[in-house]
Amino acid sequence: MSERIVVLEISGLEALHLAGIVGQFRDLLTDTRAGDDPAVSRLSPDAYPDDAAASREFRRLTGDDLLDRRGQDAETVLRTLGIDGADLGEGSDPDATIAVALGEGEALAWMRTLAAVRLVLATRLGIRTEDDHQPDDPRFGLYDWIGYRLDGLMTALDRP
Repeated sequence: MSERIVVLEISGLEALHLAGIVGQFRDLLTDTRAGDDPAVSRLSPDAYPDDAAASREFRRLTGDDLLDRRGQDAETVLRTLGIDGADLGEGSDPDATIAVALGEGEALAWMRTLAAVRLVLATRLGIRTEDDHQPDDPRFGLYDWIGYRLDGLMTALDRP
């Protein structure tokens, strides 16, 4: 049985923006491991919500591994996009459609990364519940776009 391939079609400009966002996300993971950034904390929820000491110990034991995996997933996204976030490459058309072929493992890494980036954005935008999301506010556009891309990947992986 061969591995499923998911083809994501994205414009060159979208790919450039996504590479920049994912690159910033990767940098956030490495720059704030020792800090108390609420966005990074939200990436590893409390294992024991009723026991602060047990939650701290769980994070101490598993937090670095989880953030390392998130960093590896972000690297997979950047590698499969084929751009580093700095430019599209000489002669590239930002309006051209780019087809990104993803194996199932790569598609899952994309899903985990997009979901994690949305959590970081939600924290930065103050989104804790559905009522906090204001779709008419342009600051939520990126949050919504990443959700759209995440939904598309989930739908593609759900197909038989």
